[in-house]
Amino acid sequence: MKTLGETLKLAREEKELILRKVAAEVDVDQSLISKFEKNERKPTMDQLVRLAKFYGLSENELIINWYSEKIAEELKYTELTSEILKVAEEKIKYYKNQEDGK
Repeated sequence: MKTLGETLKLAREEKELILRKVAAEVDVDQSLISKFEKNERKPTMDQLVRLAKFYGLSENELIINWYSEKIAEELKYTELTSEILKVAEEKIKYYKNQEDGK
């Protein structure tokens, strides 16, 4: 399983691009892209979408990776992870039903 940063770095390296070139093309600072690749920072959703399009990566897969890393980072030190995720899934269904007027 690759981290988001590893996925982004591999995509850049496969295209044999330097950070400066990617930065210019996606309008994101070179130092930020470097931090994304080192997993020191997370891109914003807008930056993530631009990188996905530029590299020709699946936007959905990157978004799933982005959210799952955020959740994993929050829950990595708790012993209640499975229970928390089950309740969160139930709450998401509840919220969606509320929005749909059900």
